[in-house]
Amino acid sequence: MTAPLTCTPQPLSPLVHLIDDDEAVRASLALLIGTVGLRVQTWGDPQAFINGFDRQSIGVIVLDVRMPGISGLAVLETLVAQGVDQPVIMLTGHGTVQMCRRAFKAGAAEFLEKPVNDEALLEALQNGVRQHVKSRQRNTIDRQTRERFTQLSAREHEVLELIVAGLTNKEMGRALDVSPRTVETHRARLFARLEVDSLAQMIRQYAALVDGHAGG
Repeated sequence: MTAPLTCTPQPLSPLVHLIDDDEAVRASLALLIGTVGLRVQTWGDPQAFINGFDRQSIGVIVLDVRMPGISGLAVLETLVAQGVDQPVIMLTGHGTVQMCRRAFKAGAAEFLEKPVNDEALLEALQNGVRQHVKSRQRNTIDRQTRERFTQLSAREHEVLELIVAGLTNKEMGRALDVSPRTVETHRARLFARLEVDSLAQMIRQYAALVDGHAGG
């Protein structure tokens, strides 16, 4: 088994995982990718990649379609089934329309034919990195939003639901059997606890949370 080769132009740069059974292809593409400041970890064995790659890293996966043992498309389907979120760029020297359609249907971000155009590959990689960074940031915001909502008290949840329903402070006061001033105190506390600056932002977060996709 060929040991993974790692090129590290910038220690904190995004990481590109390059999986191809052709050692010469791995070496040439690794050099190319390194020219734009991206780290590259190459893999000659797709199963070793599946078992050992860093799923927490920010970056992109470049995956050859035709490899012995397990095809690139099978690897892609495995990654998607495991919930891996790095964008995947597929490479092939023998592409067909059917293969291309299957790759995109399985979740590929891009499908490029060999010999790969240098600029096309680098552009796809940089687009993939930007996409992945935004996705991770969005997921972080989603998680933080969910955590803030779960920390609300029972009374704060009641007030929130009444606010979303469109009730005025007086109407909420009657519904909760408290004074409008107390309602206003609860509203102010909700804004602080949820870290929102406007009623529209609060409602948008609540709606997203109810839909299962908490947003900022």
